[in-house]
Amino acid sequence: MGSLEAQQLDGFQKSSQSNQLTLEKDFLNTVDFSRFKKHLTAITSDPHPAGSLANEKVKDYIVKTMKDAGLDVKVHPYDVYLSKEPGESLVEIVRPFRQPLNQQENIESEDPYSNHPDLWKGWNAFSGSGDVTAEVVYANYGTKADFDKLEEMGIDVKGKVVLARYGGNFRGFKAKFAEAAGAIGLLIYTDPGDSGYMRGLTYPDGIFYNESSIQRGSLLTVDWTGDALTPFEPALPLDGKEKIKRLDPESVGLHTIPVTPIPYGSAKEIMVLMKGKPVPNGWQGGLPFTYRLEGGSELQVRVKVDQKREYVRANNVVGTLRGSENPDEWVILGCHFDAWSFGSTDPNSGTAMLLSLSETLGKLAKEGKSPKRSILIAHWDAEEHGVIGSTEWVEHYREELQAKTVAYINLDAAVSGRNFGASSSPTLKKIIMESAKAVAFPDSAKTVFDVWAKNQPEPTIGNLGGGSDHIAFYMHAGIPSMSGGASGPTLYHTNYDNLHFYEKFADPSFKMGGAVEQLVGIISLRLANAEVIPYQTSRYAKDLAGHFTNAVNQVKRFDLGFSGFSKSEEAITMLQESSNNLDENISNKLSNSSMDSKALKGINKDLLSLEKSFIDTKGMYFGAWYRSLYASNDPFSGYASWILPGIQYEIEMKSSDRLQEWDERYAAAILDLKNKIDKLNSKL
Repeated sequence: MGSLEAQQLDGFQKSSQSNQLTLEKDFLNTVDFSRFKKHLTAITSDPHPAGSLANEKVKDYIVKTMKDAGLDVKVHPYDVYLSKEPGESLVEIVRPFRQPLNQQENIESEDPYSNHPDLWKGWNAFSGSGDVTAEVVYANYGTKADFDKLEEMGIDVKGKVVLARYGGNFRGFKAKFAEAAGAIGLLIYTDPGDSGYMRGLTYPDGIFYNESSIQRGSLLTVDWTGDALTPFEPALPLDGKEKIKRLDPESVGLHTIPVTPIPYGSAKEIMVLMKGKPVPNGWQGGLPFTYRLEGGSELQVRVKVDQKREYVRANNVVGTLRGSENPDEWVILGCHFDAWSFGSTDPNSGTAMLLSLSETLGKLAKEGKSPKRSILIAHWDAEEHGVIGSTEWVEHYREELQAKTVAYINLDAAVSGRNFGASSSPTLKKIIMESAKAVAFPDSAKTVFDVWAKNQPEPTIGNLGGGSDHIAFYMHAGIPSMSGGASGPTLYHTNYDNLHFYEKFADPSFKMGGAVEQLVGIISLRLANAEVIPYQTSRYAKDLAGHFTNAVNQVKRFDLGFSGFSKSEEAITMLQESSNNLDENISNKLSNSSMDSKALKGINKDLLSLEKSFIDTKGMYFGAWYRSLYASNDPFSGYASWILPGIQYEIEMKSSDRLQEWDERYAAAILDLKNKIDKLNSKL
């Protein structure tokens, strides 16, 4: 491991660096690697979807653990509209013979959790209800392009049951596009070519889906993130004093057709009977026969789903370790705790790590080593149904969070393997990399940074996309955010994501929990204790320049005459000079230890405002809730990252009509950021 003493810490005055490094040594030595397994076992021994009694017990365990650690713990309740249980579902072949199809994972003799009495069938939350029998059409991954291709080939989807494989886009869009094309039902399966015997050994012998594995998940697709009926506003408790106007469920475009996931063992029984034309290039999967587009009139399949939607109490748990000097500046860490089944990798490896971190930071605080800024550790509810709990909390406290939050660090499934990685907003990339140099990678003589970077000068840090609890913080409120951890194999959203799988395949050593805790703790302590918030502001211009070059190249694919985003590009050049100066000025000031507390307070307040330059209250044309000009999740896939989303939407539409408008909006945001940085430079 690299020497802590050799590091120059961004944001710290020269005189305070040795104290911080001593604290970090104490922190690293205080981490108890055994606590991770204890917490993971406690919270993932029973399946606990949002709204279940078992999930309530997980919440209570979280509250007790953080209170015992010395944190000030508050529970924030919201009443959200969702499908609490799968209800009744049935899938069967009706013609040419009757055959019920399996909708639940097999019991495996070596996996004691696979026989748990509370496990549910596969289901998709926010499915419509209905009982339909019809012919079958295969739609590949069910993307917009796939449905367009079916139409181009003359394949009529109207009145049919669509069969689509997982992958390519968010499952909710498969349902949305199927319904728009006139389908009356949808079955979604994971193809063995994507995760199954074509990829390697299947569970319980290996890490890939077996013929009974089913990916559960929400289908919620509205033009915002969070509760379906309360965009922009928190879904406050119905029995509380404050009342929030909720939308009519009929008005928000929830799915009406029955949708349910099935395993590829069941999909095979349908597809082997299909008689239509062979599929086009790229549509063939891994089942051992030629895939066909239609089943024909002799093949009919019944899909029945009766799924109730109701108001469900979601409880966020937030523990605060109050800052000793700047309690109103917040470093927030978070992970959701609800799961489709046991959730041993997704999400609760992150939950268990945060509980252990609560205990470690609590011990230090009891020894008089509290962080200077407040550290908040949050456990979100109802994420799996549509990133709901965290979003309602951000909407509830939006203005306060925007004024006080230094960073949000998302740790969903953060210890699901041994491969460290991260995605982040530009200003946090350096602190993640520098902190990784201070932590040993288990069972090696290397640091986490060394293993992560793989002999490159710096590792790849991705851009934040959709699918987890950073969305509202970053894309709605404009708070610098990161999402990271150690990834690995996962039987995603299946009943096999349990402690048996974790111990056999994810991390048999159970050492990564402690290592990720150490890294997250170092990042948090540096953000909390640095005199000047350690953002790398020059990274904005560097990253923006690359993103605009990429955008120009994409536009030129459909508009050969496009000359570029000249106003934005000019603004980036000006931003680069100003931000380079700021990094240098802050470094010089800190090395001379010449900044008093009043000056520091003003500088940090200005630094907290920087990311808000990208917040545009007009929002995106694909959804006004998404206010960040810098990044959003891809509204067509649901998961991917869209950088410069205003422009990216026009690229997706192959339209040049609004590119000048976006050049002006982006240039204005970049110049606003430059002016804030110039103001900071003048103070220094």
